[in-house]
Amino acid sequence: MTEVLWNHLTAAELRALADEDAVVLLPVGATEQHGPHLPTGVDDFLAAEVCRRAALLAASHTPVVVTPSVWSGLSEHHMAFGGTFTLSLATLHALLRDICRSVWRAGFTRILIVNGHGGNMTALHALTTELTAELPARIAFTNYFTVARDVVRDSLEVQDGLMHACEGETSMMLAARPELVRTEHLAEAHGPDIALPAESTAPVYLAVPFERITVSGVAGHADAATAAKGEKMLSGLAKALADAIARDPWQS
Repeated sequence: MTEVLWNHLTAAELRALADEDAVVLLPVGATEQHGPHLPTGVDDFLAAEVCRRAALLAASHTPVVVTPSVWSGLSEHHMAFGGTFTLSLATLHALLRDICRSVWRAGFTRILIVNGHGGNMTALHALTTELTAELPARIAFTNYFTVARDVVRDSLEVQDGLMHACEGETSMMLAARPELVRTEHLAEAHGPDIALPAESTAPVYLAVPFERITVSGVAGHADAATAAKGEKMLSGLAKALADAIARDPWQS
């Protein structure tokens, strides 16, 4: 099998990939509470897993390498539950700037930031603009969970889209990391339906702590999750991401 993970490759192998103008996927996640049934690393694990799968699919037409994931993001709204790391916006910007600069100095020119956390979405749109102005590398941005919204919608039974520690995220974890899911707590893992912050239709934005939305730490219905739904989502989202790479968005 083709090796696509940056930290599994040697420096010489990475130099060869840079000479081939390989695309670099940079997964950005979070480490935060995900209800009574999921580990805190969900957003980190799933962003990295979709990137890994997409890179393997894309390898037939485009060389791709996946960096180690950024495992902390903007999670202030989850802090009251405990178990959560959060960065300031300035720290996230500085961290991504230095990582992207290192990628460019290693010889790569095309970077796709792949986000796995709803709370990062708005900031990463803005930071992509900033990084594009600051760095010589060509930088693009997507969310693994919005690269093919239809795949998510068509895979779920009781939700219209991804929420938090929900039917979708729990299903993907059951497919990718089942040993980390506390299945004995699935029956209690439910909460109100929400929209992702960047997709809200509310006329006024307010920063609302998550404990005011749900006492369980869950938004959506994890009790409806299955590994089969998760595999359908992971496979479909990885294919959509691989297809997006093939279209070479840096040339648009």
